[in-house]
Amino acid sequence: MASDDLRFFELNTGAKIPSVGLGTWLTEPGVVAHALATAINVGYRHIDCAQIYGNEKEIGAALKKLFADGVVKREDMFITSKLWCTDHLPEDVPKALDRTLRDLQLDYLDLYLIHWPVSMKNGQLTKPDIPSTWRAMEALYNSGKARAIGVSNFSVKKLQDLLDVAHVPPAVNQVELHPSLQQPKLHAFCKSNGVHLSGYSPLGKGYSESHILKNPVLHTTAEKLGKTPAQIALRWGLEMGHSVLPKSTNDARLKENFDLFDWPIPADLLANFSDIEQERIVAGDGFVGKRSAGYKTTEELWDGE
Repeated sequence: MASDDLRFFELNTGAKIPSVGLGTWLTEPGVVAHALATAINVGYRHIDCAQIYGNEKEIGAALKKLFADGVVKREDMFITSKLWCTDHLPEDVPKALDRTLRDLQLDYLDLYLIHWPVSMKNGQLTKPDIPSTWRAMEALYNSGKARAIGVSNFSVKKLQDLLDVAHVPPAVNQVELHPSLQQPKLHAFCKSNGVHLSGYSPLGKGYSESHILKNPVLHTTAEKLGKTPAQIALRWGLEMGHSVLPKSTNDARLKENFDLFDWPIPADLLANFSDIEQERIVAGDGFVGKRSAGYKTTEELWDGE
């Protein structure tokens, strides 16, 4: 496989999304600026942000300095943020984007996502109205403030329902993806509908440690190729055709997580990945409830997928 081709993937807008992005979830204020500067020096050009992560102001200040110092140009960066569940009402969507742009000190985003197919107001889960939220997202795309729009944590069913009503189809669906949650059905659906898949928690880490990097398939492959299990997990993602968003604040790991090009995982080793037991780490249990006006169970949230 010509690995250099995997440095970018093309979106349905024609834009190119860098295949490796820096995840900023659970990155504490105080360390995110240093991680960002290190990542950009290593070669990262894709930063994955969200309003709910609580660190966009610090990321904005760090980006402003990097742009001013001539380290990187704005047009060479791909910056994503996400609409939180409390801002799904059509009148709240543009205000939420303006707030994010203000915090990040940017004129536009390369990609703006609906963070979850979940809506809430005043601490209560409400019934989502994705078509009306999407209309407001489309207006942001048409205004140029969001150069691409998409979704996150959408099942095949929810994506199909959106595609049925969208004037501007979603460019991206960002979901949990790693060797222990391979989502082949979602992959096939997105590929056939021109929606790029982007993988968060690609090393299987969320609030708690998982056992993904300890998996014997990853270890055996890493030993044979002289790589680390993390590099194998990330390279697997690129070879599956999705972008990966590893998060780290450690200088050595930031470098290691980007060193994914010019070496393939041979087909015979790749075949072993189908033996890995599957488990979802980010279950979304906080978004369901028996009395909820939205989803009653996680089964409903993910449509049993």
